[in-house]
Amino acid sequence: MKNFYSGKKIFLTGHTGFKGSWLSLWLTMLGAKVAGFSLKADEESLFNSAEVALGLEKSIIGDIRNSDEIAAAVKNFQPEIILHLAAQPLVRDSYFDPRKTYETNVIGTLNVFEAARKAGSVRVITNITTDKCYENRETDYAYQEEDALGGYDPYSSSKACAEILTSSYRRSFFQKENIQLASARAGNVIGGGDFSIDRIIPDIFRAIRAGEKVKLRSPNSIRPWQHVLEPLYGYLLLTQNLYEKGEDFAKAYNFGPNKDAEQNVEILTKTLIEKIGTGSYEIATDAQDPRYLGGIESTRSATMGGAKNLHEAGILKLNHSRATKELNWQPKLSFEETLEWTAEWYGNYLEKKSDVKIFTTEQIRKFTA
Repeated sequence: MKNFYSGKKIFLTGHTGFKGSWLSLWLTMLGAKVAGFSLKADEESLFNSAEVALGLEKSIIGDIRNSDEIAAAVKNFQPEIILHLAAQPLVRDSYFDPRKTYETNVIGTLNVFEAARKAGSVRVITNITTDKCYENRETDYAYQEEDALGGYDPYSSSKACAEILTSSYRRSFFQKENIQLASARAGNVIGGGDFSIDRIIPDIFRAIRAGEKVKLRSPNSIRPWQHVLEPLYGYLLLTQNLYEKGEDFAKAYNFGPNKDAEQNVEILTKTLIEKIGTGSYEIATDAQDPRYLGGIESTRSATMGGAKNLHEAGILKLNHSRATKELNWQPKLSFEETLEWTAEWYGNYLEKKSDVKIFTTEQIRKFTA
């Protein structure tokens, strides 16, 4: 893999985010020349803590909803590969601001595709969507890539729309223009360096740091938890195969964990607290109170208004047999190992044991080994 990525010019949207920061570090370790395009990182973020921008060719602060901005950035950098991660990624925020969600996840993706067409240099695009793009029937069934797309909430449906857009552009334009386009659908990704609002791991971390109990909104909801490096490895494998072998890989791929990682929110919380060695939790008194964004009470959401009785999936699973068969990809870490690695990262961060960038890159090296 290092031989392939060394020297490749890669345009990465969403590089200041959680997954984008990990992927930026990994790509620079592989010797790639990376230009990032994203909104400004939050003050407390992996991007800032690990000084990710220092390893990039360019770090461009911009909005994919602005077609002129993204087109100019891609045209100027002349990348061979685009990895499109930028998104509005939160279910609850999609209820509070559906317009922004659809503009970002659908029109933003359209803008990235059009920018690629105009640049004249792009050979491969990997579009990152989500496992939530499926029409979820709330059954004990692992969704496959050919299953029906849909979405109850605005976020999920926006990602289903992005998948339909991807399929349309592949057939309408990119096959004729010799640009290979695939989509990647991953489950609930966790790991060190996530400080986002409305995500269970950051909420646990913030509660522990504040000496408070974690308030669980949906303790019985089952998710396919996986360490952030698992799907990122899948994205890298998929992108390489797209580049080297072409249209046989220009389709959708699921990247999900093994069955042992399909656990409910309460088991995840209890296990992580045990591995960190401190903290406690309780079940939120009103599971649908929009102040409880997956963990500790959020003053941000209390002022956002509207959106009560928000729907969230009770169960969601992925079948990753296509990725295993065609990409030789499979999960490396068990559920226990995923939480151990996550606990170690936050423990190091809390206690300031070692440099964040060094610790993060060491976890990447350990994973690849």
